[in-house]
Amino acid sequence: MTKRTSIIAGLLLSSALISPAAHAQSAPGEEPAAEPTSSDDEPTGEDVDVSAPGGEFSGEIIVRGKYIPNPVRATGEVVSVLGEAEIARTADGDIAGSLQRVTGLSVVGGRFVFVRGLGERYSLALLNGLPLPSPEPLRRVVPLDLFPTSVIASTVVQKSYSVNYPGEFGGGVINLTTKSTPDEPFLKINFGVSGDSETTGKLGYTYDGSDGDIIGFDSGVRDIPAGLAKALAQNVPISVGTTFTSEDLQNFAASLNNAETNLIQRNNDIPANFSADISAGKTFDVGDAYVGVVATAGYDNSWRTRGGVQQTSQGIVTVDGEPGLLPDQNFRFVTTENRIVINGLLGLSAEVGEHKFRFTNLYIHDTSKEASIKAGIDSINVSDDTLLNQGRTSWFERQLFTSQFVGEFKFDELSIDVRGSYANSKRDAPYERTYGYAYDDIIAQDYVNNLTSPGQSARIRFSDLNDDVYGAGADISYETDLGVPTIFSAGYSYYKNDRFAQRRDFRFVPVGNIPNPIDQERIDFLLSDYNVYTYGLELREVASQASVPAYSATLEVNAGYVSVEAELTDGLRANLGVRYEDAKQQVTPISLVGGTPGVGTGLNNDYWLPAGTLTWNFAEDMQFRLAASKTIARPQFRELAPQQFLDLESDRTFVGNPLLTDSELFNVEGRYEYYIGRGERITLAGFYKKIDNPIENVAFVQGGGTLFTGFSNAPTATLYGAEVELVKYLPLNDLGGDFFQDRRLMLAANYTYTKSKIK
Repeated sequence: MTKRTSIIAGLLLSSALISPAAHAQSAPGEEPAAEPTSSDDEPTGEDVDVSAPGGEFSGEIIVRGKYIPNPVRATGEVVSVLGEAEIARTADGDIAGSLQRVTGLSVVGGRFVFVRGLGERYSLALLNGLPLPSPEPLRRVVPLDLFPTSVIASTVVQKSYSVNYPGEFGGGVINLTTKSTPDEPFLKINFGVSGDSETTGKLGYTYDGSDGDIIGFDSGVRDIPAGLAKALAQNVPISVGTTFTSEDLQNFAASLNNAETNLIQRNNDIPANFSADISAGKTFDVGDAYVGVVATAGYDNSWRTRGGVQQTSQGIVTVDGEPGLLPDQNFRFVTTENRIVINGLLGLSAEVGEHKFRFTNLYIHDTSKEASIKAGIDSINVSDDTLLNQGRTSWFERQLFTSQFVGEFKFDELSIDVRGSYANSKRDAPYERTYGYAYDDIIAQDYVNNLTSPGQSARIRFSDLNDDVYGAGADISYETDLGVPTIFSAGYSYYKNDRFAQRRDFRFVPVGNIPNPIDQERIDFLLSDYNVYTYGLELREVASQASVPAYSATLEVNAGYVSVEAELTDGLRANLGVRYEDAKQQVTPISLVGGTPGVGTGLNNDYWLPAGTLTWNFAEDMQFRLAASKTIARPQFRELAPQQFLDLESDRTFVGNPLLTDSELFNVEGRYEYYIGRGERITLAGFYKKIDNPIENVAFVQGGGTLFTGFSNAPTATLYGAEVELVKYLPLNDLGGDFFQDRRLMLAANYTYTKSKIK
């Protein structure tokens, strides 16, 4: 039994602007609506623009609570809503920064948002209610730091499941809604320079690369040479035989750019981080319609140097009578990463009466250039008294483009939403290089690399991945009175993800022996054209990769739901529904000609996913929610495919398991909400989740002592915890002066405790 405990806590101090209460929205071109007052006879709150599948945040079922904010009153689920005013108040430039103030959310690495300590498998991000693929196809979680706050109208974090959302719902869903028709024209230009004590101006390691690296686009240095590209397209092993001669393999080795992409150099003054972005928006009157345009473009160039110890052990030893782990691999490492992100968003929208239309286009180009060195011993593959020096350079270009259309129609009691999207995500990793030198204390008295002995090698990998994602849906809601106010809702959604991925792994191997002192040369000289042809260096495909270098995969989901929301009695509201999902998931390994076919995966499952929430508004400023649901979590393509991939964060090599199955979750949550004043609140929540067949990481050693990380279904897991949040305003008018007359100081704090157990 494995136990995990996590604690998430936060504290925010900020001052509200002139009007502590949020302004009610007015239609573009009209006079602003009257500002909510502090009178006890009037409700206060913010009308927030939310676009979600089947989500109705302005329905007729409004419980009696006067002081409960409008978005919270209008939904029967456990939600946190950030409108424009709250997003602006946090003073963060991107949505990831704003979300770290939400109770139960943690921001990992300043980019990835996790809910209640659960990892990326249980996080779901939507843009205007539609699927939002990650620009890193090997990860599910979306880096939300790519979305500037200036183009986001609202962010809804829903922690209790409702059937209008996809069934893959673990910790919660984060739904971003882009601005449609801005109330006022705006133009914002931001520049930023930052650094940290361990990277900026300090020692790091880099390599040359190409002239276009500064903007994240390779200028051609890493292109696969024409001859090698033609050979790869034949889908046969690149080795000496009937297809290729030794001369062919030497030509392949010489055609590569071995200096610019291999030689790691010391940099004693790593630059500071730089970022810039511009966003603008305007609304136009076109007849009876309001047409809005919102656009943004951003550039970010950041550096990070990390250092530490990497150890691997295969057994337990006894030292002075105490058991311990003997590190069979023991290395110290230093890694410097240069990350360049270019992103742009163009949104077109229109409001015609009660109807809204959104056409949103998003482009993200995210590049990581990394150089890493490490030194130590490897008693598994070499010996425990041979010092090793290893290097790695990599270049990962990730690109995402998504285009989506949303139509929201309102006809008195009838609401109809239609949605459609297409997204393409790519990951290109050319010239992923590694090499190793071993210290020779007998002849050379130096580090040597003859490309054949244990610990002495030079390898290069080429990999690319392409994802196409299609999404569509339609929702209909009807408000009526059956003795009590009631909303009936139904919807259908379609999701399809097609993927093709391939990886080819090669090693430089001499036909004969490389003599001393040639084996003492640095890596760019060692792999020079002169040495290639003098000592017959061949580019040979690694046998362990030759059988299954590629795979194709698809996931197709058809889903439908029905739900009913009704006020059962005065102050008691119920939201009940069920979702049906039918999913076909298939991963097909593709072998080289003559290779052994790999084991594929074919999952064909359907589920009935019920969900229900009761909301008891027992006082004008208090309410209690109780929610229960059943949801699922499907294995990701990378977890099913029998293909290796390197995770840069952990520097571990992962390999998929084609025998994985879906996980099923049972979720229960209760939450007490006390709104003590205008915008002030105290909330207490408790939650419990039981997961059958959770997918967990498993480390294992394979083939000569190489450590891999795989995936396996565990029997069961449980997660439980509690949350508390406090928001309080303190008036500042007692300080005197016009500046403080209408201002308040906001104090906000939250704390989340979670504990998990897994068998």
